[in-house]
Amino acid sequence: MDLYDTIHGYLDYLRIEKQMAANTVEAYERDLIRFAAFLEQAAVADPLLVNHQHILDYIQVLHDNLLTSSSISRNLSAIRGCFHFLIAEGHCESDPTATVSVPKPWMHLPEVLTVEDVEHLLQQPDLESPNGLRDRALLELLYATGMRVSELVNLHCQDLFFVDEFVRVFGKGSKERLVPVSEIALRMIRLYQEHERERLAGFGKSQDVLFLNRFGTKMSRQMIWKLIKKYALQAKITKFISPHTLRHSFATHMIERGADLRAVQEMLGHADIITTQIYTHLDRAFLKKVHHTFHPLETGHIRV
Repeated sequence: MDLYDTIHGYLDYLRIEKQMAANTVEAYERDLIRFAAFLEQAAVADPLLVNHQHILDYIQVLHDNLLTSSSISRNLSAIRGCFHFLIAEGHCESDPTATVSVPKPWMHLPEVLTVEDVEHLLQQPDLESPNGLRDRALLELLYATGMRVSELVNLHCQDLFFVDEFVRVFGKGSKERLVPVSEIALRMIRLYQEHERERLAGFGKSQDVLFLNRFGTKMSRQMIWKLIKKYALQAKITKFISPHTLRHSFATHMIERGADLRAVQEMLGHADIITTQIYTHLDRAFLKKVHHTFHPLETGHIRV
């Protein structure tokens, strides 16, 4: 079997049958092409000749190149998936990655804004300036829903349900979910639509996309990143901030105030609740406050 034909066959399977997100498929492609280059140097041209030692040697190469544990794990996942594909297709009987594992790194706690930080950030766009309403509306929506910036830029006007106060979001792998939206965010979106978007859509290029740039076309993720950095600087927020920071803040603030973990998982569009559990990193002051407020010994319901 040809190594590269196998990789392309597997990637087609991910795109067509698994309907995996384009960004994920591209990442897997980079990982597998790098693995193929390693095998070529080892004089292995047929994937059926790959053995357990080849996998171990490749992981060592990745480690020597200073890749993080999470990056090495993703590489291994791509390779393992490719061999599972070969087994399912009846081309091979064993998986050389079966007993190989990568030590999991310590879970990285994301940077989170305080409620006061978010309030200051949301107040930064000048509603009287060009695109001020748009910027305020997109900031409100990011924090109100916790959606990814890639989901935000692909929102269409038809995805908004003003009466029911929901927004339809298409996440990774084009999976659809409905997320509640605050009344304030919807009000800002309506103002933006009635004023700035109507003008920008006049170029005839909007294709029903909600947030438009000055040319009347879809905004890029990079553009939203720059906007958030600009407004964070104006708000004198010194923490590292990105569009994902608002997603982290949304989830953390919800859980800190008692939201059910599975409900937050649903709103974030996480396939696995383990991913959502990172947001349970509540600070000690908050935990102490909860304990003082609700524990029977603290509230006087039990007297000793």
